[in-house]
Amino acid sequence: MVVEPEHTLVDGRKRPQRPQRTHREVADELRARIRSGRLRPGQRMPTQAQLADEFGVERGTVRQALRILQSERLLTNVSKGSPATVAPDPDTALTGPVAPPAPTTAALAPRITEAFASPHVEIDALCLTSVSLTLALGEPLRQIHAGRRKPAKIDVRVLLPGRNIDLAFPVAVDGGGDAVHDRWLAMRNAQGQVLRHNLLSLRATHGIDVRVSFRALPFTPPVKLYLLNGTEALFAYYTLSRREQEIDHEPMEMYDVEGIRSTLFAFGQAGDRRDGAFVKQSRLWFDALWETISSDLLLTT
Repeated sequence: MVVEPEHTLVDGRKRPQRPQRTHREVADELRARIRSGRLRPGQRMPTQAQLADEFGVERGTVRQALRILQSERLLTNVSKGSPATVAPDPDTALTGPVAPPAPTTAALAPRITEAFASPHVEIDALCLTSVSLTLALGEPLRQIHAGRRKPAKIDVRVLLPGRNIDLAFPVAVDGGGDAVHDRWLAMRNAQGQVLRHNLLSLRATHGIDVRVSFRALPFTPPVKLYLLNGTEALFAYYTLSRREQEIDHEPMEMYDVEGIRSTLFAFGQAGDRRDGAFVKQSRLWFDALWETISSDLLLTT
């Protein structure tokens, strides 16, 4: 026979005490309310204090539950300062293999912005030039300057192709043309310098502990990967196309990609077992590249 734990009341009597709910159980209940329509799209959630009192848990447990629902695109504006909001269209708030993928320009910025709600922001990126990442950081930086976000610490690591490798792309169709390589290198360096400057300036303006590191890969990455706070992976393929572009005032046929339009697929640690495994393996892969075959990268020509 299972005996429930007891606690003593003021008058000395004892009564059973129900086990405290876990953050996943709280998330399951709130998810059910959203799916049933009890909590409507655009509606503000009860405060974290109210939810903690309702479920008989600590506020930290509530925050963990809300972050799970945020990672599933069911909630927005999850922070300590104000109540969260039910996503405008929860029927499309899906993750993993059933999530509708979106171009990098549309998908990356909202996820980066949500990542900045954490007190310790961690972003790892593997990409060709860091253009998409630099653009996506614009909104969270604006929110920090407006006082709506203030993480205590930001750590950003970026893996980019090394300057001296033979790039697989972009490359001239005829196999020649150092101008293509030089153009890519100038863009890689310029975007990296802007990204680093924008983040490091937060030290002086807001007292945020910021670290930005770059390392060089000995190959051209065929995919792009963003890891956010160790709990979410955004993955896209670089798809090659043949096109004509003017370089040094001369038309040139080249094989190239448009990284900002690459379709991103989202995988969340709080999703199903498959998603969690993808996030874990992506982190292991990135760390292995960072610690083994990559080298110091200088953002200079």
